[in-house]
Amino acid sequence: MPNHWLKIIIVLVVSVFLVSCGTLIQPRVKTGIVQLEKGSYKLDQTHVAVLFKINHMGLSTFVGRFNKVDATLEFDPKNIAAAKLSAIIDIASLDVNNPDLEETLRGSSWFDAEKYPQAFFKTTNVNLIDQNSAVFSGELSLHGVTAPIDLTVTFNGGANNMLTGFYTLGFSATSTFNRSTFGVDYLIPAIGDTVALEVYAEFQQQ
Repeated sequence: MPNHWLKIIIVLVVSVFLVSCGTLIQPRVKTGIVQLEKGSYKLDQTHVAVLFKINHMGLSTFVGRFNKVDATLEFDPKNIAAAKLSAIIDIASLDVNNPDLEETLRGSSWFDAEKYPQAFFKTTNVNLIDQNSAVFSGELSLHGVTAPIDLTVTFNGGANNMLTGFYTLGFSATSTFNRSTFGVDYLIPAIGDTVALEVYAEFQQQ
Protein backbone atom coordinates (compact mmCIF):
# COMPACT_ATOMS: atom_id res chain seq x y z
CA MET A 1 0.00 0.00 0.00
CA PRO A 2 1.43 3.42 -0.96
CA ASN A 3 2.52 5.58 1.97
CA HIS A 4 0.05 8.38 1.18
CA TRP A 5 -2.90 5.95 1.40
CA LEU A 6 -1.58 4.62 4.71
CA LYS A 7 -1.39 8.18 6.05
CA ILE A 8 -4.95 8.90 4.93
CA ILE A 9 -6.23 5.75 6.67
CA ILE A 10 -4.39 6.63 9.89
CA VAL A 11 -5.85 10.15 9.86
CA LEU A 12 -9.36 8.77 9.32
CA VAL A 13 -8.99 6.24 12.14
CA VAL A 14 -7.68 8.88 14.54
CA SER A 15 -10.50 11.27 13.56
CA VAL A 16 -13.16 8.62 14.18
CA PHE A 17 -11.54 7.80 17.54
CA LEU A 18 -11.51 11.46 18.63
CA VAL A 19 -15.14 11.94 17.61
CA SER A 20 -16.08 8.82 19.57
CA CYS A 21 -14.23 10.10 22.64
CA GLY A 22 -16.06 13.41 22.46
CA THR A 23 -19.38 11.59 22.32
CA LEU A 24 -18.49 9.33 25.23
CA ILE A 25 -17.49 12.13 27.59
CA GLN A 26 -20.40 14.43 26.69
CA PRO A 27 -22.43 14.54 29.93
CA ARG A 28 -26.19 14.09 30.07
CA VAL A 29 -27.07 17.53 31.33
CA LYS A 30 -30.34 17.90 33.20
CA THR A 31 -31.90 21.35 33.06
CA GLY A 32 -34.43 22.97 35.34
CA ILE A 33 -33.57 23.81 38.94
CA VAL A 34 -35.77 21.01 40.34
CA GLN A 35 -33.71 18.46 38.37
CA LEU A 36 -30.43 19.49 39.95
CA GLU A 37 -28.75 17.77 42.89
CA LYS A 38 -28.79 19.12 46.43
CA GLY A 39 -25.40 19.61 48.02
CA SER A 40 -22.41 21.70 48.99
CA TYR A 41 -20.50 22.96 45.97
CA LYS A 42 -17.09 24.54 45.40
CA LEU A 43 -16.06 26.61 42.42
CA ASP A 44 -14.16 24.82 39.66
CA GLN A 45 -11.42 27.43 39.24
CA THR A 46 -10.51 26.14 35.79
CA HIS A 47 -14.01 26.98 34.51
CA VAL A 48 -14.84 30.47 35.74
CA ALA A 49 -14.83 33.96 34.26
CA VAL A 50 -15.69 37.16 36.13
CA LEU A 51 -15.98 40.06 33.69
CA PHE A 52 -16.75 43.73 34.21
CA LYS A 53 -17.84 46.19 31.55
CA ILE A 54 -17.94 49.98 31.70
CA ASN A 55 -18.57 52.83 29.27
CA HIS A 56 -15.39 54.51 28.10
CA MET A 57 -15.75 58.16 27.02
CA GLY A 58 -19.03 57.36 25.29
CA LEU A 59 -16.93 55.72 22.58
CA SER A 60 -16.75 52.06 23.54
CA THR A 61 -17.31 49.47 26.23
CA PHE A 62 -14.20 48.71 28.25
CA VAL A 63 -13.97 45.06 29.34
CA GLY A 64 -11.82 43.56 32.09
CA ARG A 65 -11.74 40.43 34.17
CA PHE A 66 -10.44 39.02 37.44
CA ASN A 67 -8.36 35.86 37.17
CA LYS A 68 -8.37 34.71 40.82
CA VAL A 69 -11.78 33.90 42.23
CA ASP A 70 -13.05 31.42 44.80
CA ALA A 71 -16.63 30.62 45.75
CA THR A 72 -18.90 28.13 47.50
CA LEU A 73 -22.56 27.31 46.97
CA GLU A 74 -25.04 25.63 49.28
CA PHE A 75 -27.93 24.45 47.14
CA ASP A 76 -31.21 22.59 47.59
CA PRO A 77 -33.55 22.61 44.55
CA LYS A 78 -36.53 21.98 46.85
CA ASN A 79 -35.67 25.03 48.94
CA ILE A 80 -34.03 27.52 46.57
CA ALA A 81 -34.74 30.38 48.98
CA ALA A 82 -32.19 28.86 51.37
CA ALA A 83 -29.39 28.78 48.78
CA LYS A 84 -26.17 30.45 49.90
CA LEU A 85 -23.48 31.77 47.59
CA SER A 86 -20.20 33.20 48.88
CA ALA A 87 -17.41 34.51 46.69
CA ILE A 88 -13.98 36.11 47.07
CA ILE A 89 -12.23 38.05 44.31
CA ASP A 90 -8.51 38.84 44.36
CA ILE A 91 -8.38 42.46 43.18
CA ALA A 92 -4.72 42.23 42.19
CA SER A 93 -5.66 39.56 39.65
CA LEU A 94 -7.24 42.28 37.51
CA ASP A 95 -6.62 41.58 33.82
CA VAL A 96 -7.25 44.09 31.02
CA ASN A 97 -4.62 42.77 28.60
CA ASN A 98 -2.41 45.81 29.25
CA PRO A 99 0.14 45.56 32.10
CA ASP A 100 0.64 49.32 32.44
CA LEU A 101 -3.08 50.02 32.64
CA GLU A 102 -3.53 47.15 35.09
CA GLU A 103 -1.03 48.78 37.45
CA THR A 104 -2.90 52.08 37.13
CA LEU A 105 -6.23 50.43 37.92
CA ARG A 106 -4.72 48.69 40.95
CA GLY A 107 -3.60 52.08 42.24
CA SER A 108 -5.17 54.38 44.81
CA SER A 109 -7.30 56.35 42.32
CA TRP A 110 -9.15 53.21 41.29
CA PHE A 111 -9.33 49.84 43.08
CA ASP A 112 -6.53 50.60 45.57
CA ALA A 113 -5.63 46.90 45.63
CA GLU A 114 -2.89 47.30 48.23
CA LYS A 115 -5.33 48.72 50.79
CA TYR A 116 -8.35 46.66 49.70
CA PRO A 117 -6.92 43.39 48.29
CA GLN A 118 -10.17 41.44 48.11
CA ALA A 119 -13.82 41.89 47.21
CA PHE A 120 -16.49 39.72 48.84
CA PHE A 121 -20.04 38.72 47.96
CA LYS A 122 -22.48 36.77 50.10
CA THR A 123 -26.18 36.16 49.66
CA THR A 124 -28.84 37.54 51.98
CA ASN A 125 -31.84 36.00 50.22
CA VAL A 126 -32.80 34.20 47.01
CA ASN A 127 -35.98 34.55 44.94
CA LEU A 128 -36.97 32.14 42.18
CA ILE A 129 -37.78 33.71 38.80
CA ASP A 130 -38.61 30.62 36.75
CA GLN A 131 -37.55 26.98 36.41
CA ASN A 132 -34.02 27.95 35.36
CA SER A 133 -33.23 31.23 37.08
CA ALA A 134 -33.29 33.11 40.37
CA VAL A 135 -32.21 36.42 41.85
CA PHE A 136 -29.44 36.04 44.42
CA SER A 137 -29.63 39.22 46.49
CA GLY A 138 -26.64 39.90 48.65
CA GLU A 139 -23.95 42.21 49.91
CA LEU A 140 -20.87 43.18 47.93
CA SER A 141 -17.87 44.43 49.87
CA LEU A 142 -15.54 46.39 47.60
CA HIS A 143 -13.04 49.17 48.21
CA GLY A 144 -13.89 49.24 51.92
CA VAL A 145 -17.63 49.69 51.35
CA THR A 146 -20.41 47.10 51.72
CA ALA A 147 -23.63 47.63 49.77
CA PRO A 148 -26.48 45.48 48.41
CA ILE A 149 -26.49 44.15 44.86
CA ASP A 150 -28.61 41.60 43.00
CA LEU A 151 -27.20 38.77 40.87
CA THR A 152 -29.57 37.32 38.29
CA VAL A 153 -28.46 33.70 38.08
CA THR A 154 -29.34 31.34 35.24
CA PHE A 155 -28.70 27.66 35.91
CA ASN A 156 -27.52 25.98 32.71
CA GLY A 157 -27.94 22.52 34.21
CA GLY A 158 -26.15 19.79 36.10
CA ALA A 159 -24.43 16.54 35.20
CA ASN A 160 -21.75 14.05 36.18
CA ASN A 161 -18.51 15.23 34.60
CA MET A 162 -16.48 12.20 33.48
CA LEU A 163 -13.32 14.29 33.15
CA THR A 164 -13.29 15.39 36.80
CA GLY A 165 -15.39 12.74 38.53
CA PHE A 166 -17.59 15.42 40.11
CA TYR A 167 -21.27 16.14 39.73
CA THR A 168 -21.18 19.69 38.36
CA LEU A 169 -23.57 22.64 38.21
CA GLY A 170 -23.09 25.32 35.59
CA PHE A 171 -24.52 28.80 35.68
CA SER A 172 -24.15 32.34 34.43
CA ALA A 173 -24.96 35.49 36.38
CA THR A 174 -25.33 39.19 35.64
CA SER A 175 -25.56 42.32 37.74
CA THR A 176 -25.21 46.09 37.46
CA PHE A 177 -24.16 48.58 40.11
CA ASN A 178 -22.67 52.05 40.40
CA ARG A 179 -18.98 52.12 41.21
CA SER A 180 -19.46 55.44 43.00
CA THR A 181 -21.51 53.56 45.62
CA PHE A 182 -18.23 51.91 46.63
CA GLY A 183 -16.17 55.09 46.59
CA VAL A 184 -14.57 54.38 43.22
CA ASP A 185 -15.62 57.62 41.52
CA TYR A 186 -12.49 58.75 39.66
CA LEU A 187 -13.17 60.34 36.23
CA ILE A 188 -16.97 60.08 36.35
CA PRO A 189 -18.72 60.80 33.99
CA ALA A 190 -15.98 60.48 31.35
CA ILE A 191 -15.56 56.90 32.53
CA GLY A 192 -19.00 55.51 33.26
CA ASP A 193 -20.41 55.07 36.74
CA THR A 194 -22.49 52.00 35.89
CA VAL A 195 -20.61 48.71 35.96
CA ALA A 196 -22.02 45.61 34.27
CA LEU A 197 -20.87 42.37 35.85
CA GLU A 198 -20.93 38.97 34.12
CA VAL A 199 -20.04 35.65 35.73
CA TYR A 200 -19.70 32.26 34.02
CA ALA A 201 -18.95 29.37 36.34
CA GLU A 202 -19.06 25.66 37.10
CA PHE A 203 -19.41 24.33 40.64
CA GLN A 204 -18.35 20.85 41.75
CA GLN A 205 -20.31 18.93 44.35
CA GLN A 206 -18.19 18.14 47.39
